[in-house]
Amino acid sequence: MDSIIKRIEKEIADFAPATGKEETGIVRATGDGIAEIDGLDKAVMTEMVLFDPTFDRSLEDALKDADPVYGLVLNLEEDGVRAAILGDASRVYEGMLVRRLGRLLSIPVGDSLVGRVVSPLGEAVDGKGSTKATKFVPIEREAYGVMDRAPVNVPLHTGIKAIDSMIPIGRGQRELIIGDRGVGKTTVAIDAILNQKSEPEESRPICIYVAIGQKESKTAKIVAQLAELGAMEYTVVVTAPASAPAALQFLAPFAGAAIGEHFMDSGRDALVIYDDLSKQAVAYRQMSLLLRRPPGREAYPGDIFYLHSRLLERAAKLSKEKGGGSLTALPIIETQEGDISAYIPTNVISITDGQMFLLSDLFNKGMRPAIDSGNSVSRVGSAAQTKAMKKVSGKIKLELAQFRELEAFMQFSSDLDEDTKKRIDGGRRLTEVLKQTNGQPLPFEMQSAIIFAAVNGYFDAFTPDETSAMEKKMQEYLLREAKNVLSGIREKKEITEDLEKDLRSALQKFVDINKGA
Repeated sequence: MDSIIKRIEKEIADFAPATGKEETGIVRATGDGIAEIDGLDKAVMTEMVLFDPTFDRSLEDALKDADPVYGLVLNLEEDGVRAAILGDASRVYEGMLVRRLGRLLSIPVGDSLVGRVVSPLGEAVDGKGSTKATKFVPIEREAYGVMDRAPVNVPLHTGIKAIDSMIPIGRGQRELIIGDRGVGKTTVAIDAILNQKSEPEESRPICIYVAIGQKESKTAKIVAQLAELGAMEYTVVVTAPASAPAALQFLAPFAGAAIGEHFMDSGRDALVIYDDLSKQAVAYRQMSLLLRRPPGREAYPGDIFYLHSRLLERAAKLSKEKGGGSLTALPIIETQEGDISAYIPTNVISITDGQMFLLSDLFNKGMRPAIDSGNSVSRVGSAAQTKAMKKVSGKIKLELAQFRELEAFMQFSSDLDEDTKKRIDGGRRLTEVLKQTNGQPLPFEMQSAIIFAAVNGYFDAFTPDETSAMEKKMQEYLLREAKNVLSGIREKKEITEDLEKDLRSALQKFVDINKGA
């Protein structure tokens, strides 16, 4: 008997659990998109697992299922692990077998994704079949260090006059778009994508639009608009709709960053838009509370700042040694009643290189885009601005600020002196010039010419109310009569003395033709 007991004790002492990816566990409990799993002692954070209803097959066979249910390990605990279910949670039940995949959460990347709509897991959701991508990369990775980066010095034109002149964006920058619901944040981002069509194909950035927690109808409308205007040729759409599990909404921005990084690593430029990070923060809060992590301010977990910082730090302009590629990030944050001092807005403002603040008051007054030039800033973009735009936009912010101060006195216009009236009219004209129709971004050479006309008094011949119509006429006139000037500005990226002379001549002719018309 003693020998048997000693033998059992020896076998217990020598027992070592399997350490390979074939290690399996059992679902102990499940609910609200979270599974508690026993038996995965060697699992690591953010490792993928497979929920498999069949016990008598290999991992290889299990992965051949047409619609597998994956999980993401997010909590490592003494008595097991907790995993977020990435799919239909109703198919996961107590006692179900769980298989380790032996790899971190990875998604497909590459040119085969361009023009497609995919889920945060890289699965095609546009009904056009598989993406046929062959390269997979981890969805999360460490951001490039200081020595791998180069200064931001190449402009990323949005095609929006108010932005490119006052709040310029450089390739590799992180510029926040912030404002209340329904003030045109998404419109600004989509116009930035549409404008890349005017860029030369060899330097055109690949655009990634990430829709987080949005209505599927809204995302479908955006995809249709991009397709209609030919922008899907260089765009990838990643969607985690409002109906998707919180885990997928949390992962969507990281998927977009991973897709963009692939292009950056290959020496190309990429632009990624996160629409919006407020909804991602809410999804992460929901997951964290279900995972029983301690809540902090506004019930958000303590690492919510780290969540956004490790995402946005992945945007970079790489050094020549690293290929010289770039990843520009335009995160979107939704505020409540214009409160930019709330928890999530202040966090993201502190991480980004500036912000575009859209005001509902300006929007309601008919200002499109409704950008508050006083509170908006670009901390690095001016270094990337073209000489042409720098030359013409120097005075704009000051003139608008002065106009905002004087605007309160407009109702007393009859009692104002001539100088004040002139300033107010000049501010109104400039405001009208900076207005822009949705979905109609302008190439930077046209922007430069129009703003040159505005700051040099070529609209003074018209009343403030006529300015908007005259600006459209001016664009048509310049395209018809001053093509060589526009192409010269585009080629040289500055307004030389000769070009300025020709431009002034063309603008004066336009004024003479239309004055009093």
